[in-house]
Amino acid sequence: MSDLDELSFLNEIAQLATQARDWDELMRSIVQGTTAAMRVEVCSFYLANQDRSRLTLAATNGLDRTQVGKVSLAWGQGITGRVAESRQPIAVEDVTRDDRFSWVRGFDIEGLAGMLSVPLIWHDDVVGVLNVQTRGPRQFAEDEIGFLGTIAALLAGIVEKGRLTAEVEARLAELTALDAARSELLSVVTHELRTPLSVVRVYVDLLAEAAAANSSEAADPEAWRTSALEQLARLDRQVDSILASVRGEGLTGLSRAPFDAVEAVDETVETLRLLLRPRPIRWERPPGPLVAVGDETRFRQVLEQLLENESKYAPSAEGVSIGVWRVGNEVQVYVTDDGPGVPIEDWESVFEPFVRIGGRGRSRGSGIGLFAARRLMTAMGGRIFLEPNGYASSRFVVALPTA
Repeated sequence: MSDLDELSFLNEIAQLATQARDWDELMRSIVQGTTAAMRVEVCSFYLANQDRSRLTLAATNGLDRTQVGKVSLAWGQGITGRVAESRQPIAVEDVTRDDRFSWVRGFDIEGLAGMLSVPLIWHDDVVGVLNVQTRGPRQFAEDEIGFLGTIAALLAGIVEKGRLTAEVEARLAELTALDAARSELLSVVTHELRTPLSVVRVYVDLLAEAAAANSSEAADPEAWRTSALEQLARLDRQVDSILASVRGEGLTGLSRAPFDAVEAVDETVETLRLLLRPRPIRWERPPGPLVAVGDETRFRQVLEQLLENESKYAPSAEGVSIGVWRVGNEVQVYVTDDGPGVPIEDWESVFEPFVRIGGRGRSRGSGIGLFAARRLMTAMGGRIFLEPNGYASSRFVVALPTA
């Protein structure tokens, strides 16, 4: 190869560094071009890991490309590892007669003999190794070793530039995800705070009605006051949950402990009974406990979300049904009403953020509750889904593993 051809090829590599669509395309182009420029049958590029303890195949031309990212050599292992360790090129006329060569079963092929291996050095660090191999024995000339070393030096700069770009992109993606998580947290928290506030508002209205009527035998202001205070305590706990999420604990702190799902459903129904008025509530507590595994507080929160949805969207004259049973290895709780339900084509859409299904079809809005409910159920090892309720409508089902 003439000096002019060599310069032309090096210019092609420099252009590829700016024109290639992605890393894989760049590496494929370089090893293919090097194979032709060096008049060899195989060219392989190994990339060093961060702690400079191993070399992993990053690209190859002439060997099995499916092994890219899988074949790995220890620092100092074989000719490739020795080049990385010594930081010096190694030329071998016939590797079948050289004990330094490390045969990789399932990757290296028989018949390869000549080998030239050079290090990729950038800012005094070995960032990889570039190999070329021939089918027959071959003595590599000094100018060939120098030419491959020049390719390796150019490739080293490209590798480090690509690695730096990848790190910057990863950091940017991390910051973008963090910003999205904060926005999501704000939406979820805002929605979660509305349920206890709605219950408190109902009790305040009842107290006002009782005061306006002067007194009523059916009125129980003290019980209402106690219930309202319980909801305010819930608000305090919600604030603690917000603080935990802001500190980064998020959904990772959910417990997976046994609890009686029947008791949890019963208490949640009683807590929100007034919120569901004037809708008849069909809830018959099973005679015995059904023990589920999950985070009981968060499980109740999901049930509250479903019942609050009933208070907002179920027809006021129609009844609301709640049930709990064991199905296989799950404890399942369903919530439904006598209305038309959710159309089957929207059974997954309702769990997307900011999507609401109204009488006129899908609409965008503050529909964050079911999205948050699915995240909570998934985080505690359960699930939430829609299914037919047996009366031409649908019902929500939350399920947790049995103890």
